[in-house]
This record gives sequence, C-alpha cells and structure tokens, in this order.
Amino acid sequence: MKFSFFIGVDISKKTLDFAVRDHYKLIFHLKVENSAAGLKEFKAECKAHEVELKHSLLCCEHTGLYSQCLLSLLSGDDCSLWLESSLRIKRSIGLQRGKNDKVDAIRISEYAFRYADKALLWQPEREVLLEIKQLVSLRKRLLNAKNALKVPLGELAGFQNKKLLKELEKLNKKPVEALEKQITTIEKKIRSLIKEDETLSQLFAWVTSVDGVGEVIFWEVITTTNEFKIFKCPRKFACYAGVSPFEHSSGTSIRGKTRVSQFANKKMKKLFHMGAMAAICKDGELANYYFRKVEEGKSKMAVLNAIRNKIIHRIFACVRDNRKYEKIYTTALV
Repeated sequence: MKFSFFIGVDISKKTLDFAVRDHYKLIFHLKVENSAAGLKEFKAECKAHEVELKHSLLCCEHTGLYSQCLLSLLSGDDCSLWLESSLRIKRSIGLQRGKNDKVDAIRISEYAFRYADKALLWQPEREVLLEIKQLVSLRKRLLNAKNALKVPLGELAGFQNKKLLKELEKLNKKPVEALEKQITTIEKKIRSLIKEDETLSQLFAWVTSVDGVGEVIFWEVITTTNEFKIFKCPRKFACYAGVSPFEHSSGTSIRGKTRVSQFANKKMKKLFHMGAMAAICKDGELANYYFRKVEEGKSKMAVLNAIRNKIIHRIFACVRDNRKYEKIYTTALV
C-alpha cells in the first residue's frame, strides 16, 4: 500500500506530539493532550492542512497503556497504524545528540517514511481477548504478591526462632489464602471466556494437544500473538521468545559460540522452558529425544532449547493446519 503522508507520534502519559510529513518535507508539528479532545484537535489540524488520514501511515512506539487512547480513537478512521519497537527506531536513525518530544516525533515520522515498505500494521484485538489479556496480567501481579509473602518465610526457616516463625506464618496465612482464592477465581473466569468463544476454544484444543503446552502457555501465546495474527511464522516467534540460536563469527579471528539472543521476551522464554521440562518428565517422543541427545554428548540446555523450538513449531503447525497434534502420524495413501 502506498501512503501520501507519514505521521510520527511521540506518546507520553499526558501529551501526544504529532509530526506530519509528506514525501518531501515536514508539514506541521502539533502537541496535544493524550485524550479524546486532543485527538479531535489533531484531526482538525490535519483537515486544515489537507492531510487525509486514510492515505496516511501513523507510526508510534509501543508504550502499552499510554497508547490505548490513540489506538481506540483512530482505529475507526481507516488510518493505517504501525506500532513499532522503540529500540528498533532508535537503532535505525544512527548517531544522534539530544532529544525532546518534538524532535522524537519528527524522527519517528522520518522512520515511517524510510521504512514504510516494512510496516507491520496494527490489528485491533477482539473484546474477549482484551478481557483475557487484562485478567492474565492481574493473575501475574497476584502471583508475584503471593510469592513476595511466602518465599521470605521459607528462607527464614533455618535461621529464625521457631516460635517467632510460627507467629509470622500465622499472620501470613490469611493474606496468602485470600490471594490464592482470587487467583483461582481469575483462572475460572479465563477458562469460562475461552469456553464460551468458539474461535478460542478451537485454538485451545489445537494448541494444548502439543506435549508440554498447558493452559498458562496458551493464555500467554494468544494474548501476545493476537490469536496468531501478529506472528504467523514459527521461526519469527521462536526468535521473539529467545529460543532461536544465532551464529557469532567474523573473518578468521572471531569464532564465538552459537547462542540465543538476549533481545527476547524473557517471560515467554521461561514459560516454554517450563513446558519443555514438563515434556521430558513423562514418557514420550520428546523425552526420548532429550535422553538420546544427552547420551550423545550434547549439552542439556542445548537439547532443552531444541525442545522449546520443537514445541513452538508444533503449535504453529497445528494452528496452520487447523487440527490437533498427532503423536503417531499416518501418511495418507495417494
């Protein structure tokens, strides 16, 4: 798709900085409130400068909560929205000195102009998925709070007076039980939402048919991939999850080990690691593969990383082919 205008947006908690340019020059810069009224002011300014939003590419950094107002109000205006990684933008513009909101917005508009052919347009999430996403985030926060209460007491067990330790455990019991109850309630709500939605229930059946994949991994994957719309290639998702190995060599002097990159979603990587551990703890193909490779002299972590990759590729294959994973696959005779 060809665009006539390129809009860079620098997003902060209270304000939005818009820099609008065409193929040749900057047309205008505008600073408004991060609200519906501010976006209305921006649209009026675009109309005054004859900038058509339906022929524009709007690029902004992925800032999470602060970008929600912008996305919700512009998604219905036939405007092409591009949410991009701030690190990717920063590294693409070369050596820079100094920054402010206006300069950042101009740089983002230039980035949109230069790399428009590589734009990955934002697709709005369904309401049910947004609800699951918020519930999953709340569940994580409650789990962290529960661990913050339980773990320190466990560490004190060997060093603290037993009488005092019992008193602390007694005081700690009620808040921990309350958190566990809330976590259980949230998990039931998530399961109910998935069961009631035909698309999600079908995806759940396909994805969890793969060994090592449970409901927690499924929740994280569908909310991250927007029901497999953002990521369609398993290799790209494996890279995002930090399980793809990369070579590190140059000429004759640098011969580094092939390693995974640190530019990754570490929480996703952790989940797939736990899934791989669960898969090798029970009889099956993945467990046999793990022990065979270890006996051959392979590093245990290298084999586990290969299993993480296998799990990801199997998930995407099941979604691509619209079917459950078959442990014993029979080739159809032609």
